Amino acid sequence: MTLVKYEPWQLLKQFNHDVNQRFLDEHEDSASSIATWTPAVDIKEEDDRFVVHADIPGVKPEDIEVSMKDGVLTVKGERTQESKEEKDGYRRVERMSGSFFRRFVLPDITDTDNITANYDKGVLELVVAKKPVQQAKRIKVKSNDS
Repeated sequence: MTLVKYEPWQLLKQFNHDVNQRFLDEHEDSASSIATWTPAVDIKEEDDRFVVHADIPGVKPEDIEVSMKDGVLTVKGERTQESKEEKDGYRRVERMSGSFFRRFVLPDITDTDNITANYDKGVLELVVAKKPVQQAKRIKVKSNDS
């Protein structure tokens, strides 16, 4: 009997990869093709900002690269695996190691010059400010009738 590892999220990961390859410029950055795992993220919209929390435990802050180009926020880096040797018994490794990569297309209302990144206890927090909303300006209609 052969045991097959069941990975219910693999199809979704493959779909995400295919969409990224189709709609984002492959030649700009090939990191998505070598990413071996994808960090889980939570995205929250507030009145004046967007907040993204990405779970990246075991990665040093200096090994995380956050960049912004053409309205796309990119987070990438690498987590290395510590080698452990066990002679008798079984070993199970479920935590992914290797390169990771995420991209987020930001709406036009974001202030791309006002983005902060903080890392604490394995969670990367990205805060993207929103531009102030411009109120509609009322224009007086003049009449040419005498």
